Amino acid sequence: MQEKNAPKVEIIEGIVILLAMLLIMGFSVIKLAIAPEIPILLVIFLLICWAKVRRFSWDAVSEGIIDGIKTGIIPIFIFILIGILISTWIAAGVIPSLMVFGFHLISAEWFLPSVFLVCTIVGTAIGSAFTVVSTVGIAFMGMGITMGMNPAMVAGAIISGAIFGDKTSPLSDSTNLASAVVDADLFAHIRNLMWSTIPAWVTTMVVFLIFGQSGKALSAKAIDQTVNVLNQHFSISGWAFLPIALMFICAWKKIPAIFTLFINIAVATGMLFIYAPHTKITDLVNIMTNGFISHTGNKAVDALLSRGGITSMMATVSLIVCALALGGLLMRFGIIDSVIGPLSKKLKSTGSLILAVVLSGIGVNIFVGEQYLSVILPGNAFKSTFEKQKLAAVSLSRALEDGGTVINYLIPWGVAGVFAANTLKVSTLDYLPFAIFSLASPIFSILSGYTGIGIKHQGDKSQ
Repeated sequence: MQEKNAPKVEIIEGIVILLAMLLIMGFSVIKLAIAPEIPILLVIFLLICWAKVRRFSWDAVSEGIIDGIKTGIIPIFIFILIGILISTWIAAGVIPSLMVFGFHLISAEWFLPSVFLVCTIVGTAIGSAFTVVSTVGIAFMGMGITMGMNPAMVAGAIISGAIFGDKTSPLSDSTNLASAVVDADLFAHIRNLMWSTIPAWVTTMVVFLIFGQSGKALSAKAIDQTVNVLNQHFSISGWAFLPIALMFICAWKKIPAIFTLFINIAVATGMLFIYAPHTKITDLVNIMTNGFISHTGNKAVDALLSRGGITSMMATVSLIVCALALGGLLMRFGIIDSVIGPLSKKLKSTGSLILAVVLSGIGVNIFVGEQYLSVILPGNAFKSTFEKQKLAAVSLSRALEDGGTVINYLIPWGVAGVFAANTLKVSTLDYLPFAIFSLASPIFSILSGYTGIGIKHQGDKSQ
């Protein structure tokens, strides 16, 4: 929140600042291939310099950073636990088992649509795209690489399915946030999401069905070789599905994500000691801290399964802290509001309002790189305008999801984009063209706004 006596930022000034930020971060990350943390820190430094020239107080600077970072404490803790989960799942044979069973169940010809469908189901059940990407996503990635598939396509299928589940699950943090920001009923919000989400899902499935035909001529020898390596060096067992079943049960019982992750880590640890009783506590701690290191002798398998651990998440954690600090400063100084606020008051038609909300969500993702803020900032800015136009809260919350939640995975310096790239070992820009669901959702949302299909008004019984 901006200070009462703080200097007022005009719209032109706000636009210039945001464009300068985009130029610095875009050029650094895309053109120079620099890790996003440094460009964001540079932007924060320049922003603080500007703030002092404009006579903002040091308290405003400190409070902006603190307020921004506070919103990310829980996600940061979850990322740390996900790092431990990945390493223990590999060490206990969970991910290798999923790969082996997957090779027997899924044909190369239908691999991409199968990946998309399974990630959709798992994501909807557990409500966390991050968990889907870091568990079954890693297994599918290993299968796809072994089958000779384009890693970017596989990553796109994984991420598309995971985002669909995260977007439509009542257990999802982002879905709950979008409905809460605009005071909409959660299940009414989810029902209304379907007007843009189902067409986006169908489009994605059709595209992956077409892409999937490229898998017909893949070598069975490479698959057999990988399966043999996994069987020789890991404990392959049907018990590998126990942790996944526990995730479904925890989701059904509405157990919070943090405790769900703790339970899965404990179960995976128990499986590790059962399959490898000579494992030392110090070895387990090292796996949890520094990740699992595969020593099969097969370079492809070792590269795929040497990952996880707390240290592997530190790049993502540092990015979250930097991105949230930047977002907090932009909110405290009123820079984003100086641009979105006047825009929201001038728009009258339903189509232009939906378009503006979607573009605002995309813009916040680009400028800040944080998906929660891409929902909160446009939601607060457009809420009163939607009320004046007699549009239902669910119409706004759907646009917030379509332009905010799903886009963060496409931003090279976005928290979700960096997490997915680091976890799947595919750069954000490489998988971006194949994250079909993320690309299609805002398009169908905008079409809905201009055609009026699925747009709800205040007092509609169908809400």
